Amino acid sequence: MTSTPIGYAWRTLSVVSLASVLTGLGGSAINVALPEIARRTGADATAAGWILLGFQLTTTVLMVVFGRLADLFGRRRMYLVGLATYTVAALLAGLAPNAWVIVAMRVVQAAGAAMLLTNSAALVSDAFPRERLGEGMGVYVASFSIAGLIGPTLGGVLAESLGWRWVFWFNVPLGLICLLWGAIVLRRTPPEGRDSGLDAPGNVLVLVTLGGLLLALSEFTRLGWGHPVVLAGLAAFAVGLPLFLVRESRAAHPVVDLDLFRDRAFAFGTLASFLNAVARMGMVFLVALYFQAVRGDDPVEAGLKVLPLAVAAMIASVSSGFLQRLTSARTLALAGAATTTCGLVVLLAVMSASTSYGAVAAGLVLIGLGSGVFLPSNTTAILDGLPSNRLGIVNAMRLMLQNTGNVVGTGLVLSLITAPLPAELHQRVFAGTLAQLQGGAVERLVTGYQWALGAMATISVLTVLACLARRKGT
Repeated sequence: MTSTPIGYAWRTLSVVSLASVLTGLGGSAINVALPEIARRTGADATAAGWILLGFQLTTTVLMVVFGRLADLFGRRRMYLVGLATYTVAALLAGLAPNAWVIVAMRVVQAAGAAMLLTNSAALVSDAFPRERLGEGMGVYVASFSIAGLIGPTLGGVLAESLGWRWVFWFNVPLGLICLLWGAIVLRRTPPEGRDSGLDAPGNVLVLVTLGGLLLALSEFTRLGWGHPVVLAGLAAFAVGLPLFLVRESRAAHPVVDLDLFRDRAFAFGTLASFLNAVARMGMVFLVALYFQAVRGDDPVEAGLKVLPLAVAAMIASVSSGFLQRLTSARTLALAGAATTTCGLVVLLAVMSASTSYGAVAAGLVLIGLGSGVFLPSNTTAILDGLPSNRLGIVNAMRLMLQNTGNVVGTGLVLSLITAPLPAELHQRVFAGTLAQLQGGAVERLVTGYQWALGAMATISVLTVLACLARRKGT
């Protein structure tokens, strides 16, 4: 297929955006349908939590590995294998006989998603000319907002009308369409880093070190800091991190180029990605669960009520690329982080068992606008100007830290919202049935929500400070 470079760039963007909608729909639909999945499969609080956390943890620990492999062996091949893996796992998850099989299939899905996410922004950056990259990145990030716009309602409707299995099965036809379109559009290009080598020990240390940390962070809320599983995860991180740093400083072809962090803009840009992810992660899940567990809404009603966040994020994401013609990506990232902080403060200020929907929607809109501007602008600021053969690994490092923030944020939110409640009520929170109980259970859950939002707002302030520190270094 021959075309002008910008024509190929927009077709590449269509492939990447379609796949991003696919993976985004899967995640946002499950966020809303999780209470229904938990009820129908008899999942306890642990299994329900791991349907979310297992996906996030696996995606995160595989990011850097797949980013390096893509630079070595080609992004097109990695992307298509990822699409196939994600689609087959979705089919099998819908056939699962119990919740733990769903967790296992979500782990397989996560491997496919890691191949996609690692390569998506890199494919866009490689295809677009520098002066148009902001537009491409804005549309790419907006695709996740489109998924966030449709996914909550779709998840609620599927769970209520067709059954929880269709929350997974709807991915299959979409995945096949994505796979076919990607095979047609993406060019076969020789990988530029084939002769660079692969640091196998470094990859193993990434899996052990990061996997141990994320396992401990994910499980301490359920098991406590003294449990052997949590202690083993922390030990793997404590031992693995110095070994990894020593290995990478001496490796001929390191998995993570530590010299990149000597650059102030890159270091504070990736730190801002991490902190922003912690601060905003789980907002759709958190608010959808609030309307079900606190207000007694069904999944469809809860899904509809979180739509303002996705609508605002989609509009802001698309607009950000054009705004970059007027001001720098770094300035926009700072403005986005500040707007997200304002939205979290609004939600914290109005949170109660009887908060009006208008007040909640106002906070969601601010968070959506802030996230929609921050994500594409910050990504553009980090990736712009990099050579093609470094895009995969640098983007993987950015995503690894961002997804680590997602896991940390999810673990933090889940622990804080349930902390005021006795352990025997935790399952009712995830099943969305707590509103049926008397005796102050709902009020204690609202207290947990206030704690969680306070922590998220504080971390969002740190995101703003990281953006300011980066700008001072320019």
